[in-house]
Amino acid sequence: MVIQDMAVFGGRAHPELTKEICAELGLAPSQVTLTRFANDCLQVQLDQDCRERDVYLVQPLTAPVQEHLVELLLMSDAARAASAARITAVVPHYSYARSDKRDGPQISLGGRLVADLLKTAGVEHVLTMTLHSPQVNGFFSMPVDNLNALREFAGHLRRYDLSQTTVVSPDLGNAKEADAFARMLEAEVAFGVKQRFADGRVSISHVIGPVAGRDAIVLDDEIAKGSTVLELLDRLRELGPRSIRVACTHGLFSNGSLQTLAEQEDVLEIVCTNTVPLPAGPVPDKLRVLSVAPAFARAMARIHRG
Repeated sequence: MVIQDMAVFGGRAHPELTKEICAELGLAPSQVTLTRFANDCLQVQLDQDCRERDVYLVQPLTAPVQEHLVELLLMSDAARAASAARITAVVPHYSYARSDKRDGPQISLGGRLVADLLKTAGVEHVLTMTLHSPQVNGFFSMPVDNLNALREFAGHLRRYDLSQTTVVSPDLGNAKEADAFARMLEAEVAFGVKQRFADGRVSISHVIGPVAGRDAIVLDDEIAKGSTVLELLDRLRELGPRSIRVACTHGLFSNGSLQTLAEQEDVLEIVCTNTVPLPAGPVPDKLRVLSVAPAFARAMARIHRG
């Protein structure tokens, strides 16, 4: 089948990112009409012809996650019914990647279930960024392109002197990405030894790697409540770094964690991407938001061209 054209539809989760991606592609965003019935059910109508077109649905799974998930499923169902040639879900933040294992009896596995739901709704390809757990790739019975934002972070941070830099991962789960980033910057790497308790508490007993007298860049996949990063900062202070910067791909910043981090006097800068919209409220001067729209646009163009 020869795909004649591309159409990009965006849900309500992050319309600004959809517009940025379309601007990079030289396209106008295709319009979506969403109706809510009296019984609270949603209905989606795609206001552009999809027949034999390569359709991309941009929708990070951000709060309210379940609302935005159902909206994405309905958009895919509508595109499939309209005879789209191929449907790609562009999910910059796949929040259900945290539900990646059964670590107790009778626990749901949301990461795999949501992958199955996307397949059932007609999605044939998933484009995402920095999955919380790499094994989530295996939950999908379709191609998955898992991008990362390391190039964007490196481009921003190279404006500083990196000769005495150490990239610090909060735990061993993020160690592979931290190591790759450290190689990009020609820096050292360090790791926190973390334990998470049943009540949600996080404990980092110590940090392995060179930190004393060096410029530390804390790299994590996401910051939600910020408890892990704050705990790591306490351990780093015990080692005496020269400076501290914090970088994360998904800046969820729930429960006022952005302000809390910005109030840490020894944190010079907080860097995140725009995979998710920032929470409402004042934006601290320390925050730098890097756009991943060019990265997603490049990937979408390459998928479209085969």
